[in-house]
Amino acid sequence: MKYWTVIENKKEYETALGRISLLMDANPRTETGTGKELKLLLYLVEKYEDEHYPIGLPDPIEAIKIRMDDLGLEARDLVAAIGDKGTLSKVLNRRIPLSLRMIRNLSELLQLPADILIQEGKLVAA
Repeated sequence: MKYWTVIENKKEYETALGRISLLMDANPRTETGTGKELKLLLYLVEKYEDEHYPIGLPDPIEAIKIRMDDLGLEARDLVAAIGDKGTLSKVLNRRIPLSLRMIRNLSELLQLPADILIQEGKLVAA
């Protein structure tokens, strides 16, 4: 077993990924030395990826539309959370931003984290 340390560059990252692949194929038990090595490598790779390949939060309106699709909802199903059909249309077409009340209601209805919905979305000119 190689002595692993914090991954600091792409070469070390790729080496760790290669070792993870080998260890995953072996399917080690978690309490073994190999299993512990795999767990450590997964942790180190995750930390490296978080620092070098961060994934931002999705656009709030896109997140709403995707979640609606996931749940089989249509726009009319969001009217109560938004207020009325006209306001809903303006929100989904990026004419007006989400209000705090809308964010709370949509977060509960769609089971979306509020931190996704609270982001400032891109509005289009009227």
